[in-house]
Amino acid sequence: MDSTKKQGDAAEDTALAYLRAAGLKLLERNYRTPGRGGGEIDLIMQDRDGTRVFVEVRKRSSSLYGGAAASIGAVKQRRILFAARFYLMRLNFEPPCRFDVICVEPTGVKWLKAAFDAG
Repeated sequence: MDSTKKQGDAAEDTALAYLRAAGLKLLERNYRTPGRGGGEIDLIMQDRDGTRVFVEVRKRSSSLYGGAAASIGAVKQRRILFAARFYLMRLNFEPPCRFDVICVEPTGVKWLKAAFDAG
């Protein structure tokens, strides 16, 4: 049986291939803020129009309890937003941004564009 880490890495590989096929470019993978209590972003992509897309990848082996999309609660969203703000502070400009979720489930890959916002 694969470890949870291996399963997560495989889901990220699937999501990355899916997004690249849709024309997005990888900028960062597994971006983490320094220190404890920060945030982590699975994939940071750039869409064709220049939008930075912060992507959370979720894998579930069943759709019970709402499936992969339902597993991203308020705390997880806050950590992603924190990491995205930290990432953006490194840039000399502020590009348009979007927060997407890729769900890797037995039924296939689902791409939820603008799944949540920074508001």
